[in-house]
Formats: sequence, C-alpha cells, structure tokens
Amino acid sequence: MTDPAPVPAAPDGPSADGDAEPQLPVGVGPWPGGEAEWPDNPRYDRELLAGGDRRNVVDRYRYWTMAAIVADLDEKRHPFHVAIENWQHDMNIGSIVRSANAFGAAEVHIIGKRRWNRRGAMVTDRYQHVRHHEDVAAFTAWADAERLPVLAIDNVDGSVPVDRADLPERCVLLFGQEGPGLSAEALAAASGVIEITQYGSTRSINASAAAAVVMYEWCRRYA
Repeated sequence: MTDPAPVPAAPDGPSADGDAEPQLPVGVGPWPGGEAEWPDNPRYDRELLAGGDRRNVVDRYRYWTMAAIVADLDEKRHPFHVAIENWQHDMNIGSIVRSANAFGAAEVHIIGKRRWNRRGAMVTDRYQHVRHHEDVAAFTAWADAERLPVLAIDNVDGSVPVDRADLPERCVLLFGQEGPGLSAEALAAASGVIEITQYGSTRSINASAAAAVVMYEWCRRYA
C-alpha cells in the first residue's frame, strides 16, 4: 500500500463525514483528481475522500477512518493515565477528556456515574480510550493491580507544587469536580497530592485548565 503526497487544504466542498463530528470551516475538500486518484491504502475512508474531511483532526489524519486513527494513536500513547471523579455531571469532564487526547494519555478513567457530560470533549472520546469505575474503591483496585501510583491534583494542605513534585513516568493523574474538588476518599487513596502554583487573588483555577497544566508538565518532562 502506498501513501500519497500531503493533501492541500481546501476551504470549499461539503463534508461527507458520517461521524456526526462538529464541522469546521477549515479542512480539506474532496480528494483532488477524483476517484481515479484515490489512494489504495485501507486506512482511508472512501466517503471522506469523495466529500472532504472537516473533522477536528490534525492534517496527518485527514481522510483516515476513525479505526485507523485510533490504531495509529495506540502505537504512540504515553504511559500516564487520567482519572476524573464524576458525581455532579461536571461539564469540565469533557474538556479534560479532550486535553487527555491532545496530550496522548494512555486512557481516561471516569469514577462514579457512568454518564458524563461529553459536550466539552468535542467527540475526542471516540479516539481516546475511556474506562468506567463504579467508585473510588474499584478505581484504586485497578490502579493497584496495574502498579500505577495515583497522584491527586488539588490545592489542599500538604500538596506539592507541580513544578517540584515527583511525577513518575507511569502514573494516574486524578482530578476532582469543579468547586468541591476531590472527595476525601479519593485524596486518601492517592500516594501524593499536587497543586498548581497561582499568583493572583482567586483560590483555584478551572478544573479543566488545571488538568491541561499538569498533563503538559508531564509531557514537558517525558514526551
């Protein structure tokens, strides 16, 4: 199978993306040259080749099937995991999933309610492995079995600034809900607690913003 040359961006043309993903005003139109010029590699989606690709994906993945994108990501995901307590249907959960995809997390773990607010994820959960745990005890049992240290992210007494914290290469970054933060049970299950140094008047920053900061710090050290 051969890969074609990079495809030029095309601002015009309808989308044939059947994934019901948010359609962007940028992307690529139908494959130049028509069906006779389509690549024969099976990772390319024939509907996207015919109609264009407006999905929120990097140029490398233009016209690829969703399965092909996931398979390629699986070969390069980082060894850190992200876990989120889900007790209040927090809208930040979707944004954290989106950041986890952007920073190449191995997996996202939803603790608590099975249903979570996907709006902020912008369908990145289709490319990101997501696992559910009924409660903190079930999540902790999984982490122990995988021999993954759990690091809680919360600005509580005893927390260590992220720039000075021990951040293992293999670990789980555990985040709480907007407002109440992590539950007492989750904090007790963690092997360490990390906070983000702040310089203004507010006591805390948005949960999804905090998650992005910590994931970036992991990538800065190891990626």
